[in-house]
Amino acid sequence: MMVLSTGNGVNGFTLDPSIGEFILTAPNLIIPTKGKIYSTNEGNAKFMDSKLQKYLHDCKFPETGKPKAARYVGSMVADVHRTICYGGVFMYPGNTAAPNGKLRLLYECNPMAYIVEQAGGKAVTGRGDERVLDVIPKKLHDRCPIFLGSIDDVDVILSYINQE
Repeated sequence: MMVLSTGNGVNGFTLDPSIGEFILTAPNLIIPTKGKIYSTNEGNAKFMDSKLQKYLHDCKFPETGKPKAARYVGSMVADVHRTICYGGVFMYPGNTAAPNGKLRLLYECNPMAYIVEQAGGKAVTGRGDERVLDVIPKKLHDRCPIFLGSIDDVDVILSYINQE
């Protein structure tokens, strides 16, 4: 599948090998406002900020209702594709070992943030309400923390991060 935005929404195309062309198979992709899935490398949870550790704990052990489902492929493209289709959140935050996260701003975070925002979602760095697309790079390979997905789910993470 190829997902494309020209600045007015998002469309998905699937390669038809019989004719060698991409066919529009998912017009006007819109991310759900809220999802039931969170996606992060929980192997790094030990190194995350305590506020994010609390968020992860509350996803797994909510006071009421069902827990969120954890899904992490380890490939940002696959995880973000699932997030666009079903809602939820993908996050790769900074941590004590990598304060600016692992993903690169210009060729990992920005393209995914653009697609997610064009699909009606939200993509932030976790530094206040800073949009990923508003970060100005200083070097070609700059890294950036990222939280993206359904607007409501990203806002919940921000409420944890911004707690006093």
